Amino acid sequence: MPRPEARPEPTAATRAEEAEQARRVSLRRVARLFRPHRGPLAVVVAVIVVSSTVAMATPFLLRAVIDDALPRRDVGLLALLAGGMIAVAAVTAALGVVQTWISTGVGQRVMHRLRTDVFAHLQRQSLGFFTRTRTGEVQSRITNDIGGMQTVVTSTATSIAANLTTVVATAVAMVALSWQLSLVTLVVLPPAILVSRRVARMRRTLTAARQRELADLNVTIEEGLSVDAAALHRTLGTGPALVERFTASSARLTDLELRSQLAGRWRMATMSVVFAAIPALIYLGAGFPWTVGDLSIGTLVAFTSLQAGIFRPLSGLLDVGVQVASSLALFSRIFEYQDLVVDIADPEHPVELRDVRGDLRLSGVTFTHPGGDRPAVDGVDLEVPAGTTLALVGETGSGKTTLGALVARLHDPDAGRITVDGVDLRDLRLADLAGIVGVVSQETYLLHTTVRENLRAAKPDATDAEIEAAARAARIHDVVAALPEGYDTMVGARGHRFSGGEKQRIAIARTLLRDPRILVLDEATSALDTETERAVQHALDDLARHRTTVTIAHRLSTVRHADRIAVLDHGRVVETGTHAELVEREGRYAALAA
Repeated sequence: MPRPEARPEPTAATRAEEAEQARRVSLRRVARLFRPHRGPLAVVVAVIVVSSTVAMATPFLLRAVIDDALPRRDVGLLALLAGGMIAVAAVTAALGVVQTWISTGVGQRVMHRLRTDVFAHLQRQSLGFFTRTRTGEVQSRITNDIGGMQTVVTSTATSIAANLTTVVATAVAMVALSWQLSLVTLVVLPPAILVSRRVARMRRTLTAARQRELADLNVTIEEGLSVDAAALHRTLGTGPALVERFTASSARLTDLELRSQLAGRWRMATMSVVFAAIPALIYLGAGFPWTVGDLSIGTLVAFTSLQAGIFRPLSGLLDVGVQVASSLALFSRIFEYQDLVVDIADPEHPVELRDVRGDLRLSGVTFTHPGGDRPAVDGVDLEVPAGTTLALVGETGSGKTTLGALVARLHDPDAGRITVDGVDLRDLRLADLAGIVGVVSQETYLLHTTVRENLRAAKPDATDAEIEAAARAARIHDVVAALPEGYDTMVGARGHRFSGGEKQRIAIARTLLRDPRILVLDEATSALDTETERAVQHALDDLARHRTTVTIAHRLSTVRHADRIAVLDHGRVVETGTHAELVEREGRYAALAA
């Protein structure tokens, strides 16, 4: 079997585009995520300021110990100073716990809101988005990208405040002790800032590449480990090739992870060495004639203690800058999804339909799939009076399924309008429309949960009695009741616990619970054997009784008794009439029925 080709490395143009996109992410927009939590954040900042200010007492207490208490052998003063040091440590530790508790809570709430907002926004996207987007890509952005931002979101604001406050307070204390020695410390700031900016740019580019590779890895998992995919690869014998593809993707991800972690480490390590060398310079400076006369031993020890303390928060500030710059690549991927335009949305001023009759009318409906070179539906005019049945027939690709999707408003027409009781579908809330139009298709999707919960998905407040009544009407109750766990039986991934006919009847029961006035039956029995088709057809007949029904038929035997049949060809209606009328005309329908 040929070795699967590795995904090509992104070009310089692609990397530049991603870097530019990350740069375009506004920090103001990121800050807006925290706006609802201004109160708790203000408390955190206040706690940080108090903690940093209290901590600054320690070097001065240390100077007093060395310069006053020890030389005088004043045990009382020494005990007082030691007690002060312990008190400072206890207060700062307690304040640190409070700070962590509040800031982590805020960060987690921000993450929760971001996850739910993205998920809800994607739920509103049209089928076109999910058709052109890989499922693994969507999952990766919601889980991996938002998860990758978690550290930054939960700790960045407090880290900046804590480190900045500490740096300022420490700098003030250092100047108070010796402004001359403070100048020595400030020498390293410009190169440290320059190095951190370069490291930030490197990590931002690598982060974008890493998340893209991680999305590809998720896609491979989705395509290889779902029930349908596992069956396909088993029957085609492509399992080894899939393993090679996964291995190659994982290896690239490992390399990117390593490069991301090591990016700029040598530069930062060099700065660490410089920071560590500063105390030596301070001791050297203390020996110069213009400082030795004014500098006590206690002051020198206190100053070096402060100097060691200022580099930790300073390094933290620089590292936060690197993390923020890297996270911009993640924010850009999340905001890209948040900025997607919702093609099919609720109207600003929805119309309420009461006592729905189910009169369905299509007037001049035209629709072209994105990227299509010709209309899938072209100027269709049809009328389905309430309580009647319209059958759509035609060859594959004639536009039958597309027309059914338009009736359910899975797409909006490019021209023309579809109305229910005279109201345009676009003037109805999507939730209201879902209660009016029910769809049963050939591809039945069941949730990976119990039979009961699969049915209750259509009507969350349905009682067990209502569920069983719907199952009886769909002629699936006896099958479910005979199972050891009855309605609490897990259906398995995509309903693989049940046969095709059983899944169809569960779907019919689910639709019955919703009790829609209009039904769209999209080739609901085309993939079933004759005996199973007969059982499902009886259930469909019961379901369609007294409802407006649009049946998309593959087998013409299922539409003989429809009140009206429309024959489609290349998106156009070429014939309409009853079965008998169309056979007599000896036109396209008669040819299909032959």
